[in-house]
Amino acid sequence: MTRVTTETRTTYRTCPLCEAVCGLEITLDADNRVTSVRGDREDPFSRGFICPKGASLGALDADPDRLTEPIIRDRATDTWRQATWDEAFDLIAERAPAILGDHGRQAAALYLGNPNAHTVAGALYVPALIRALSTRNLYSASTADQMPKQVSSGLMFGDPLTVPVPDLDRTDYLLMLGANPLESNGSLCTAPDYPGRLKALRKRGGRLVVVDPRRTRTADLADEHLFIRPGSDAYLLFGIVHTLFAENLTDIRIEVAGLEQIRSAATPFTPEAVQARTGIPADTVGRLARELAAAPTAAVYARIGTCTAEFGTLTQWLVDVINVLTGNLDRPGGAMFATAAALGIVRTRPFRLGRWTSRVRELPEAMGEFPVATLADEILTPGDGQVRMLVTVAGNPVLSAPAGARLGEALAGLDFMVSVDRYLNETTRHADVILPPPRTLQAPHYDFALLQFAVHNYARYSPPLVALPDDRPSEPEILARLALSLAGQQPEPGRDCVAAVDELIIAGTLHKAGLTERRAELIGADSTEQRIDMMLRLGPYGEWNPDRRPVDIAPEGLNLRVLLDNPHGVDLGALQPRLPGVLRTDSQKVELAPQPLLDDTTRLVAELSAARPDVVLIGRRQLRSNNSWMHNVPALVGGSNTCTLHIHPDDVARLGLGELAAIESATGKLTVPVEPNDRIMPGVVSLPHGWGHSGSTQTVAREHAGVNANALTDDSRIDAVSGNAVFNGVPVTITPV
Repeated sequence: MTRVTTETRTTYRTCPLCEAVCGLEITLDADNRVTSVRGDREDPFSRGFICPKGASLGALDADPDRLTEPIIRDRATDTWRQATWDEAFDLIAERAPAILGDHGRQAAALYLGNPNAHTVAGALYVPALIRALSTRNLYSASTADQMPKQVSSGLMFGDPLTVPVPDLDRTDYLLMLGANPLESNGSLCTAPDYPGRLKALRKRGGRLVVVDPRRTRTADLADEHLFIRPGSDAYLLFGIVHTLFAENLTDIRIEVAGLEQIRSAATPFTPEAVQARTGIPADTVGRLARELAAAPTAAVYARIGTCTAEFGTLTQWLVDVINVLTGNLDRPGGAMFATAAALGIVRTRPFRLGRWTSRVRELPEAMGEFPVATLADEILTPGDGQVRMLVTVAGNPVLSAPAGARLGEALAGLDFMVSVDRYLNETTRHADVILPPPRTLQAPHYDFALLQFAVHNYARYSPPLVALPDDRPSEPEILARLALSLAGQQPEPGRDCVAAVDELIIAGTLHKAGLTERRAELIGADSTEQRIDMMLRLGPYGEWNPDRRPVDIAPEGLNLRVLLDNPHGVDLGALQPRLPGVLRTDSQKVELAPQPLLDDTTRLVAELSAARPDVVLIGRRQLRSNNSWMHNVPALVGGSNTCTLHIHPDDVARLGLGELAAIESATGKLTVPVEPNDRIMPGVVSLPHGWGHSGSTQTVAREHAGVNANALTDDSRIDAVSGNAVFNGVPVTITPV
C-alpha cells in the first residue's frame, strides 16, 4: 500500500543495509527524493524498530559521490572518463575473452562483497557470472566473516545453509560469545530489534551472559559479562563440554553420531586447564555448564568475534555441540532452524570440504570458494593459472581483507579488472571499467539469504519504489550483460538478456518439479518477479507444495500476490522443530564429531600451554558503520563512529602513550589516535575495520579517513578448517609517537 498526496507519497520496503531486515516507511517528494525514513510499525517482525543506518537510507540513496554512469580508466594516465553502457560492455567483450583465450579459464577470478547478500540481483544473477567465467578462483567476504559457521554446519548437518539460530523470543538462557548485536543488529541470526528481544528475555525472567574481550553495549544489557582473552573461545566451550560429560549433565534428545568421540576429545579441556588460556576462572566455567544444563531452555550463540579467530570453526562447532548435549538443539527456546518461504538450493548430497585446492598455498575450497586471504598470492605468483583478470561485485577487499595493502599492490598489477560498484573506492580504483548499479530504491528487494537465519519465520517483498529511466539498465541487466561480455558475446537484438536467464531457470525448475504446464500462472511485472513467484509457490508454504505449512493469511498457499497485497510483510509463525528432515549427512544423524574438526582439536590441545603475546589486536563493530561502504554519509560519521584505538588506561600508563600511538604487527605499522577505554580488558586493543579512505574520491569519507586496520592483519594466518581470515588476536606492539 502506498499513500499519495499531491506533493509526496509514502511507501514501504525492507531495509537492505544489514542483516536485521527491518521494515521501513519511506516518504518521497514529487521528484522521487527521500524526505523521511521511519520504522514500519505495521511490520510484524520489526514492529517499527529502526537504527541510524536505516534512517539514513535516503542520504545513501542520494549520495552525490555515487557513480551514475559507467567509467573507464586510461591506464597510461591513470585517469577516468565517463562512457556509455555499450562502450563499457564492448571493451569488456574485447579484453576478457582475449585474456582467457591466452591464459585459460583459471586466469580469471571473481570477488563478491557483502552487499550481494542484501540484493535480489546478487542472489539471482551472480550465478550467471560464475558460469560465464568457469573458474575455480571464486572469493567472497564469506571467508572474512562467517565461513566457520557454515563449514561447521555443513559438517554437522550435511548442509552449510542449515544454520541453527537462538530462539530469542522463547529462550530462558542465552550464552553469547564474540557478538555485539546492539551495535551490529545481529548476524547469522536475523532479528530486528535485537535490543528489545534481549530486554524481553530478561523481563520474562531469563538470563543473558555475554563473553567478550570488551564490555560492549550488549554486555551492558546482560546479567553477566565475562572478559575472555581473544581467540580462546574454543577453550571455554570445550571446558563446558568437559563439565557436561564429567558431571553427567547431558540430555540428548535427537539422533546423533560421534558421541564417544566428542567425549574423548573433551578430556584434556578441564575447567582448570582452560582457565590459563581464557582468563576465565575454572569455577565460572563449571558454573556456566551447570546453568546451561539446568535452564528450562537455553541456547549458545557465537558470532564474528569468534569466527575471525584462529580456531573459528572449532568454536562454531562447539556452540552446537553444547546445544545438542544440553537437549536444546531443534527445541523451542533452544537453537532452531528457520523455514524460509522462498525455495532455495535443495542439497541432495552431503556437504564436502576441500574438493579442490588453491594453486599457490594448496588451501582447500569451502562452499566452492577459496579463502580471500590467498587472493593476493594467486595474483602475484607467476606460473600456469596465475590470476590476471578480476571481476568484483559490491566489494572493497583492499579494506576488508587481511593484509589489505598487499592486496592493493596485487590488484595494481592485473592485466584487466571490472567492478560492479556504486563507488570509486580503494579497490575499484584499480579497475579498468566500473559499472554502477542504480539507486537502491530503483531495485526490488527480497531477503533470500537472511531469512534462512531468522529467529521468526517471515517473508516480505518490496517492489522498486522509483522507476528506472528507459536508458538505465537494472542491476540484473548489468550482471546478465556482463556475463555475456565476459564470454565475448553481444545480446541478441530485441532480446531481454535478463529474461533469457530467468526463463532458463524457470523452465528447468518447473520441469524438475513436474509442473511445466503451470508456467503461465506465474505473475510479476517482469521475469525477475516471475522467478520470485515461482520460488514462493514451490517453497515450504507455497501453493504448489502439497506438503506446505499452513499460513493463516494465505490458506491456499503462498505466492507473490500474497506478498504484494501485504506490503508490511507476512508473519509465518514461530520456529518449529525440523530434524531429521533438514539433515543431509550420510548417517541421517547430527554428526557430533566430524573428522576435520577432531583433527584440528589436536592443534588446539598443543596450544593450551602456548606463550601469550603482551598485546593483541581485535576488531570493533560500530552502530553507524557497515563494513567499508557507509562512511560517506554525513549523519553516520562522528560521535562514537570514529577510527580510534581503544586501549585500557592501565596499558596507556604502562606504555607511556599520549594522544597518538604507533601500532605495529608482523605485516604493517600504523599511527593511530589513542582513546583510553576501561571497557576493554588490559592487554587487548581494538580498531574498527573498513576505514582508511585517505585520497578517496568520496568527499565525506576522505574527510574522516581513519586507517586501514587490515594493514596489520596477516594473510598467512587463517582458520585451518574453513580458511577464514584471522582478524582477532593479532599480536602487536605499541609505542608512543
